[in-house]
Amino acid sequence: MNSKLTKLQATLLTGLLLLLALFACKKDPYEIGIDLLPASDTLNVRSTDTCTVEAFSMLQDSMRTDKSTSLIMGSMIDPVFGKITSSFYSQLRLQTEGVDFGKNPVLDSLVLMLVYNGYYGDTLTRQNVKVYEISQDFEYDSTFFSNQNLGTYPTLLADQDFIPNITDSVSVGGTKVVAHLRINLNKLTNYLGNKILNAPASALATNSAFIKFMKGLYVQSTPVNGKGALMNFSITNGVSKMVAYFHNGDDPQDDSLHYDILMNESCAHFTHIEHNGYLDARQDLKQQLLNHDSAQGANQLFLQGMAGVKVKLKFPYMKNFGLGKVVAINSAILELKNLETDTTYSPPPSLIMIRQDSVGRIGYMVDENEGSSYFGGTYNETTRSYYFRLTQHMQKVLLNSYSNHFDIYIVVNNPIRSTMTPNRIVLGGPNLLTPGDNSNRLRLKVTYTVLN
Repeated sequence: MNSKLTKLQATLLTGLLLLLALFACKKDPYEIGIDLLPASDTLNVRSTDTCTVEAFSMLQDSMRTDKSTSLIMGSMIDPVFGKITSSFYSQLRLQTEGVDFGKNPVLDSLVLMLVYNGYYGDTLTRQNVKVYEISQDFEYDSTFFSNQNLGTYPTLLADQDFIPNITDSVSVGGTKVVAHLRINLNKLTNYLGNKILNAPASALATNSAFIKFMKGLYVQSTPVNGKGALMNFSITNGVSKMVAYFHNGDDPQDDSLHYDILMNESCAHFTHIEHNGYLDARQDLKQQLLNHDSAQGANQLFLQGMAGVKVKLKFPYMKNFGLGKVVAINSAILELKNLETDTTYSPPPSLIMIRQDSVGRIGYMVDENEGSSYFGGTYNETTRSYYFRLTQHMQKVLLNSYSNHFDIYIVVNNPIRSTMTPNRIVLGGPNLLTPGDNSNRLRLKVTYTVLN
């Protein structure tokens, strides 16, 4: 091109290139961009994977955990990330409003049933769980985060050891029921069972009245001393509930009564997560998280779900890309490689990239608007890697199109959505060098066209 392009012409051509790139999203992400120009112009198409990327791991303060379809409870010690313990709070609802337990109901037993829906870690480790009654009102429409707590009454309702059995069905009254954890709530005291059976009619008339009368349960996991696991419990399965077994005190022969008190999606609930300050984590992880040594991120990066560890990304010289020339970005692919070969702790099935402005507001990357198959973030088991396509974002950076400054983070769990994943991973940093091989380093590969 002999004549100098005007700013308007350059902007229009850039837009055309980006539009054409959208139709190539089914191709290998590393091949997109070369065929967007006629053969006569391909001399101006260039590619580099040496763009400077700065990355380091940081603590993720909290994440939203209310309104999820499952509850995570348990404790484990990860050899890299250290100890994590998860507990939950949940309301319970009457199966039928206006229930009448009779004139003289006598409690036989009170059992909390929680249906297993997966796990992360070692299920052979003995766990301990304690249960308390919640003393503080909380509403379904409220938002709750992983670092929040509610008040509880001091009476201990259960203190039970168990070894998770997530596959074997359980016999209940002679009928096999899906695998679930059963917590005896009357072994230590009959307090809660008697409170429910002897409740005034007004407290049993409606669910809203019952929730004010019995605000819910806090199911607290005790930290383990080695290995352990986090168990996922489904609340969409009708077997997850609390059952009161009782008989009529005026008729000893009538001993087969029971009533279900439901724990489901209509109940306000949230998960509380503790990481023990990462005091049990591996030293190189603590160096980044606790000592704030961001330079350590050049070699390896750590990511953990359950409000654990996030990665901050910087592209410090991207605004100067092209050295003053007019440049159109054909593709920009960020690749992250899994360094771990131990399959005990599986990597996250997907990662999330977010941006956050100076006042803490969270948004999404512009490329994500094209869909996950275009944007990326899904783990590839064959290549042991993730990729994110940042083509439009990088073009906006070059054109100085962003009005506000923001930081870019990679997380396992979106901090503003109630989706919890306990998986974690160790990734190669941008300057990771191994003898004779740098294929595991984090890299940004940019294919671009010099327009003038």
